[in-house]
Amino acid sequence: MPTILSVRGHQPVFGSNCYLADNATVVGDVQMGNDCSVWFQAVVRGDVNSIRIGNKVNIQDGAVIHCTYQKSVTKIGHNVSIGHKAVVHGCTIGDNVLVGMGAIVMDHAIVESNCLIAAGAVVLENSRLESGFVYGGIPAKKLKPLSKDLFKDMIERIGNNYVMYASWFQE
Repeated sequence: MPTILSVRGHQPVFGSNCYLADNATVVGDVQMGNDCSVWFQAVVRGDVNSIRIGNKVNIQDGAVIHCTYQKSVTKIGHNVSIGHKAVVHGCTIGDNVLVGMGAIVMDHAIVESNCLIAAGAVVLENSRLESGFVYGGIPAKKLKPLSKDLFKDMIERIGNNYVMYASWFQE
């Protein structure tokens, strides 16, 4: 059973067709849209501030979604993939974004829609990532435009696949 906890009077709210792995944890002031998935050992911790998650978001194994007390909320748009062991903390992520495996996105960063953040990248506090580009490195820098082929192959494919994967566990 996943761990779903109420904290300070806030109970997580889930849209339709959401999948939570057996050892996923979702806590506190979290609102999640439809067709979302939270995978093995992932933590979505809205204990100190709010977390808002759109539709068709997958939070992969070991990822951590958190925020900062009295300072920063976390907002994640629609069709977003948060890669294995990524950390998304007190920031805003637009629609159609891939946060690669092991990447870190820090407080008050704004990731506009249609971005790809490479595995292992570190998006520093207060950064703004412009729509339509691939970012990578430490600290994350604009690497190249996000081509239509890369968008379709990475962002669309991964988002759709995770909806399919979740269905395997709900049969």
